[in-house]
Amino acid sequence: MSSFWSTWITVLTLGTLVGCYLLLRWCLKNFAGVPEGESMGHEFDGIEELNNPLPKWWSNFFLVTIVWGFGYLALYPGLGNWEGLLGWKSSNQDVTSLSDSKAQVAAAKAAGLHVQYDREVARADERFGPIFAEFAKQDVEALSKNEDALKIGQRLFLQNCSQCHGSDAKGTTGFPNLVDNDWLYGDDGATIEQTILHGRVGRGMIGWQTMVGGEEGVKEVAAYVLSLNPVRAAKKRATLAAEDKASNSDKATKAHASTVAKGEAKFAMCAACHGADAKGSAAMGLPLGAPNLTDNVWLYGGSERAVQQSIRNGRSGVMPAWKGILGEDKVRVISAYVYSLSNQD
Repeated sequence: MSSFWSTWITVLTLGTLVGCYLLLRWCLKNFAGVPEGESMGHEFDGIEELNNPLPKWWSNFFLVTIVWGFGYLALYPGLGNWEGLLGWKSSNQDVTSLSDSKAQVAAAKAAGLHVQYDREVARADERFGPIFAEFAKQDVEALSKNEDALKIGQRLFLQNCSQCHGSDAKGTTGFPNLVDNDWLYGDDGATIEQTILHGRVGRGMIGWQTMVGGEEGVKEVAAYVLSLNPVRAAKKRATLAAEDKASNSDKATKAHASTVAKGEAKFAMCAACHGADAKGSAAMGLPLGAPNLTDNVWLYGGSERAVQQSIRNGRSGVMPAWKGILGEDKVRVISAYVYSLSNQD
């Protein structure tokens, strides 16, 4: 913090302690001139007020707490930028990256500083490390049948993964559902573990607006893509039938069929990643992460507007790598938990 705020906090804190001491001294003074235990000359309904000062034990204990406060502030950080005589910190400060955090941890150890968070992590690793190491001896599929491992994996998932994938692992827009059987890179244990260990940087679907012929081309390709999905196609047919009935013609159906046909021709540019049958790169055995467009699973939304947005501007998702954050053993346990979600007996 700046020197101004450091000084402000220091003066305010020390001033408060000094003020408490002065207040105590003031309260212990006998301003009435009446000896201790004697009557103050006030009587109400037979109740007489005596000059009884604060109990000795109370005033002495109050004084001890003030002295303790000064001692604490000398030993530990509490006065602005003052770091304390013991060199203790609750955690490393101004950490901007994982590598920066590791560097600060190493520097603190080398300097003999007592960083509370680092010490707690070290104690936890010492206590629970052997448990995770024992779990890591099993592959993901085998570990997914271990009830103790799954309980731990669920807790790790809630702590580290639920912010994006949800506490129920069913995901949301832009973050995949881990409970279903739709996987962009494969659903075997080894692949799931690799995804968590090293993360996934989407190869990126580029924006196709220019290449498909502008906004009209975007609508045509979107119409074709949605026609591949049985659920969306059925809804569209019902809407078109209602329009045709209202106009007493088949213009809406014919116009849409023409749009779909044009989109199908342009979809040839998309087949390199999604496949000629639009079932995605996984169906072709390619680790491209291109989704299946024929099912009813849509990572960014399956509405006409959302599909057009994907074609128009592209999509690019990123999942961070957890190897350096949790370590391989904990990732193995989380992988087993995630695997179990979509492979329940």
